[in-house]
Amino acid sequence: MGDQAYAISQAMVRIYKVENDEVVFEDFFITDDTGKTENIPLYAPARSLSLNENNEERPYETYNVQVRANGFELEEILGVQVFAGEYSLLNVEPIPTRLQRSSQRNIDVIPDHHLLTDEGGNNSGQTPPNTTARILTQIVIPTNITVHLGRPDRNAENITVPFLYYLKNCASSEVYPTWPYEAIKANVWAQMSLVLNRIYTEWYRSKGYDFDITNSTAFDQAFVKNRNIYDSIADVVDEVFGQYIQKNNYMEPYYAEYCDGRIATCPGLKQWGTVDLANRGYSAIRILRYYYGNEIQIRETNNIQDIVSSYPGSPLRMGSTGQQVRQLQEQLNAIAINYPNITPIFPVDGTFGAATENAVRTFQRQFNLGVDGVVGKATWYRISYIYAAVRKLAELQSIGQIQNLYSGEWPGTTLREGSKGVDVQLLQYYLASIGVFYNEIGEVAIDGRFGRGLEEAVIAFQKRFGLIQDGIVGRSTWDRIYAVFSSLDQEIVPEDTAPPYPGSPLRIGASGDQVLAVQSALNTVSSQYSAIPVIVEDGIFGNATRNAVLAFQRQFNLTADGIVGANTWKRLFTEANQIAQGDAPSIGQPPFPGTLLRLGSRGNEVSFIQQRLKNISIYYPSIPNVEVDGIYGSATANAVQAFQRLMGIPVDGIVGQQTWNLINQIYQELMF
Repeated sequence: MGDQAYAISQAMVRIYKVENDEVVFEDFFITDDTGKTENIPLYAPARSLSLNENNEERPYETYNVQVRANGFELEEILGVQVFAGEYSLLNVEPIPTRLQRSSQRNIDVIPDHHLLTDEGGNNSGQTPPNTTARILTQIVIPTNITVHLGRPDRNAENITVPFLYYLKNCASSEVYPTWPYEAIKANVWAQMSLVLNRIYTEWYRSKGYDFDITNSTAFDQAFVKNRNIYDSIADVVDEVFGQYIQKNNYMEPYYAEYCDGRIATCPGLKQWGTVDLANRGYSAIRILRYYYGNEIQIRETNNIQDIVSSYPGSPLRMGSTGQQVRQLQEQLNAIAINYPNITPIFPVDGTFGAATENAVRTFQRQFNLGVDGVVGKATWYRISYIYAAVRKLAELQSIGQIQNLYSGEWPGTTLREGSKGVDVQLLQYYLASIGVFYNEIGEVAIDGRFGRGLEEAVIAFQKRFGLIQDGIVGRSTWDRIYAVFSSLDQEIVPEDTAPPYPGSPLRIGASGDQVLAVQSALNTVSSQYSAIPVIVEDGIFGNATRNAVLAFQRQFNLTADGIVGANTWKRLFTEANQIAQGDAPSIGQPPFPGTLLRLGSRGNEVSFIQQRLKNISIYYPSIPNVEVDGIYGSATANAVQAFQRLMGIPVDGIVGQQTWNLINQIYQELMF
C-alpha cells in the first residue's frame, strides 16, 4: 500500500488493550482478498456519557491496532477511539520495508486546539517569520491536498490524500461522533472554510514549502494519518462538501479560527461550546453566527480541480496586459493604504503602463527588492504577502478582499465620527498624503476608524478648500479630497530605515527622547537575540542601557564601547525595524541559564522572562501582566504559575528548564 493504493490480503491484524502495563484484551483477525477484516464489535462506555464535557469518564474506549504483512513494516496505531453505537472505518497503509519511517501514532484525544493567525497581520502572531502569501483568483475545492505531519518548520512526513478524506479525517480527529448533528455540522463548516482559506491564500506553497497545510493545531487543524473515520461524521462531511463560510461582499473563504474552548481559548468558535448551543436548539448557521457575527454566509462551489499556482509564469512588465496585471494593480492599490509612498494606480484597467511601473518601483524600493519596475517571482510573492497582511485575509478579523475598491469614486456612504472600515482607511490614506503638502491638515493615522483626530483633519481640509466645515465626508467633500489627492505631482519619499541620527553620540548620563528610542529598539532586538538584555525604557542612559548597547555591538561586530555613535545608531534601528516588520532571520531558542528563577532572583534573565510573559499575556488573558524590572517578586511568580497552569505542566511558580523552554516556544509562536 503506501503510495501504491492496493489491497493487502492475508495481513494479520491484532487489536489489543493495555492497562497498568498488562494486556487486558487481545484478538486477531486476517484480511480477505479486498484487504478488509470482518466487522469487529468492541466494548465502549454508554453513549450518554459522551454529551457531558465535564464528566471525568471518557465518552469512548481506546484500543491499539497492529498490522503485519509480508514485505511491509509493522504498522502500529495507538489510541483508536471507539464510541458506543458508532461504526467507524480504520484505513491502514503499511509502508514497504525498504522505506524508513516512524510507525507509532497516538490518536487518543481531541487535540488541544488553539490556532494562531497570522503572519503578516502581527496580531495573534504566529507562523514562522520571513513568509509570503499569494492569492488565487478563484475559490478551488482541491482534488487532493498535501498534508505536512508536523509543524511547518520541522522535518516531517508529507502525505497527499483526497480532499474529501482529509475533511473526514480532520472532523473525526477534532469532534466526537456522538455530538449533536448541528454541532458537528457547524464544526465541519468551520474546518472546511479554514482549509480553503489556506489554499486560497497559498499560505504554505508560497513560502517554498511543498505542502498545502500542516496537521499542527498551533497553526492549522488536526489530521491523523491512518486514523479511523466515524460514519456519522463522514455523513455530515458528504452532506456539506463544497460549502464554506464567507463574509458578505468578501471574496476569500473566511478564516474560521476555532479552539476546543476548554484547554485553549481563542476569539473564534469554541468546539465544546457548539455542543451546548446545539443542545439549546441552535442550528449550525446560528452557532456560527453566535461566534463569528451575523455577516457570515454559507457559500457553495463545485469548482473541484487540481491546485495551481497564482504566479503568471513569466514576469509582468511595461506593456503587459490581462487579468493578472489587473490583480497586481488592485493589490498595489490596497497596499497603498498602509504604505502612502506608493501612488495608487488609476484607472485599474489591466494594462501595465507608466503608473503601474512607478508603483512597482516604489514598492520594490520600500521592501528592499531589486528596483527594476518588473514583477518577477520575488516581487510578485512579496506584493501578495503584503497584500494578504494589510487585508488580513488569513485572520479572524479579515478586512476582506474587495475588488475595484480603490477607484477614487465616492463609496456611497457618508463617513463621520464613529464610522469604520476600508472606506475610512482609504479616506485616511488620501488625507495623509495631502497632509504632506498642506501642514494645516496634520498627521492622519491609517487605522480604519473615524475618530476625533480624523474629524479634525477633515475640518482642516474643508476650511482650506472652502467647504462646509462639519467634519463629515459626504460626496462633495469626498470628491474634493480625491481631486486634490490626484493633483499631487510629487512622490512622497519613504522614511529612512533609521530615524535621523541626533548628531552627537549617546552615552552614560544622556537622557531624553533619543535615549528612549534607543532603549525601545534594544528591547525589540533582544526579542530575537537573547544575549542582549531587556532594559527598562525610562529615557535615562544608565549602566543597564550601556550594558545592552555593549551586548548589541558585540552581537553585530561593532566597536564595543557602550556608546551609541552613528554606526551603532543606524545598525540598531535597521535591525529593530526588520524584526518589527517580520523580516528578521529566524533565531534559535535562547538556552536555559542553568539556574532556577524563583522568588528573590534578579538580573537580565528575570527581565528576559518577564518581557516574554508580558507579550504572551496579550493573547492569554488568564496570565496577569507583569512589570519588566528584573526582580522576581510575587507578581512574576503569579504570572509564571498562571502560564504553567494554562500549559498543563506542574504549577510551582519556578522557571526551570521545562518552563523556560515552553515560555520561549509559545512566545516564538505568538510573536513571529
